[in-house]
Amino acid sequence: MKHIIILGDGMADHPLPQLGGRTLLQAAHTPWMDLLARQGRNGRLVTVAPGFHPGSEVANMSVLGYDLPTVYEGRGPLEAASIGVDLAPGDMAMRCNLVCLEGDLLKNHSAGHITTEEADTLIRFLQERLGDERVHFYTGVQYRHLLVIRGGDKRLDCTPPHDVPLQPWRPLLPKAECPEAQQTADLLDTLILRSQDLLRDHPLNKQRIAQGKDPANSIWPWSPGYRPQMEPFSARFPQVRSGAVITAVDLIRGIGRYAGLRRIDVPGATGLYDTNYEGKVRAALDALRTDDFVYLHIEASDEAGHEGDIALKRQTIEDLDSRVVGPIYEAVKDWPEPVAIAVLPDHPTPCEVRTHTAEPVPFLVWHPGIEPDAVQTFDEVAACEGSYGLLKEDQFINTFMNA
Repeated sequence: MKHIIILGDGMADHPLPQLGGRTLLQAAHTPWMDLLARQGRNGRLVTVAPGFHPGSEVANMSVLGYDLPTVYEGRGPLEAASIGVDLAPGDMAMRCNLVCLEGDLLKNHSAGHITTEEADTLIRFLQERLGDERVHFYTGVQYRHLLVIRGGDKRLDCTPPHDVPLQPWRPLLPKAECPEAQQTADLLDTLILRSQDLLRDHPLNKQRIAQGKDPANSIWPWSPGYRPQMEPFSARFPQVRSGAVITAVDLIRGIGRYAGLRRIDVPGATGLYDTNYEGKVRAALDALRTDDFVYLHIEASDEAGHEGDIALKRQTIEDLDSRVVGPIYEAVKDWPEPVAIAVLPDHPTPCEVRTHTAEPVPFLVWHPGIEPDAVQTFDEVAACEGSYGLLKEDQFINTFMNA
């Protein structure tokens, strides 16, 4: 049996007064996910282990069954793996956002969803002005980039910028958690403040402002760590002779690389509502013909949740259903070699709070011949009645992969 996980990043939400007390999954038109929930089995999954921040890197590693206290090293090293930066011993990697500040407030975490081409100009500029033998900036995708500090101390208190929209940024500058990390914290604070001086008058930002767009007027480093030691996915599940990951997000590519999954890039995959859904589906189906396992990650709902845009998030959920789940199910349901499908978010990104939360997420599992439970729809409430109950740690992936 082959296996595909369809991961709708941040798709879960809270009940909203604007929707009559329903969640977006309950309110959205999702006939395909409802069909698979009705024909399959359902449950809920704890994707954020105690003591961990509900980041996408934490939640996606948890979905894949990795023991977070053992392997977690922050988001930075995963981004490094994604863009092919090999970390040497002692190298500390950090996610480095380009953000938009407005006065004393952090206006948004994405610099108005700056393009990769624009961001590359700014990151190269910062490397020329701020980089040296110890500090190196690397271009990633859109607003998501990489900062590597040789000999950096990761014992830092860093705030993810998507957690603090429209909040004062100065109190959130990186802080040392122990005296030994103070030098690293001071270096990061200096880099942030100097980046603001350099980016303020950059021609590209002047052009963005003239076009009515938010400028990328500061860096924001966070989630530090060293190279993780992750066991390949195939070592844990010998039936997976080869596997693939499809995503527009660097950190998911990095998880895939450390897990031994081959990376499939899809033209037009943006990580936003305008992503190339059809191209991702074609890539996933092509991969399933040769690989045993596919991890198909769709970012759009998470970004809409961070924007607090209820209508847009509902659209992204409905697009995932009609343009991804439905076509994949229709394509594989009668294949000679059966295919198991799992659908789930990694974490909620509720529109009302505009950041990740740690509540359990709903999931469904379908494959030919599975005995259905009584659940009729795919959403946070219905999943509570699912036959799998509440799963933790590697229980989900073991259940799914051994279907």
